[in-house]
Amino acid sequence: MIAMLHFATLVITTLFAAAAAVAFNLMLLRAMFVFMRPATARRVAAPTNLVRGTAQLARAYASHR
Repeated sequence: MIAMLHFATLVITTLFAAAAAVAFNLMLLRAMFVFMRPATARRVAAPTNLVRGTAQLARAYASHR
């Protein structure tokens, strides 16, 4: 009877440890995605003066061809 109690305690403890490990793994996975988000979510548009200057240069060199 004591052996069965010890085995049941071992099984319950193992299941609890497995559930805690899965929860910890999911928490770390979520944290990884949160830390990765700023690298891809915010795309900074090119400054408009750079775009205008490039367009002006293209027009200036295109007319001399």
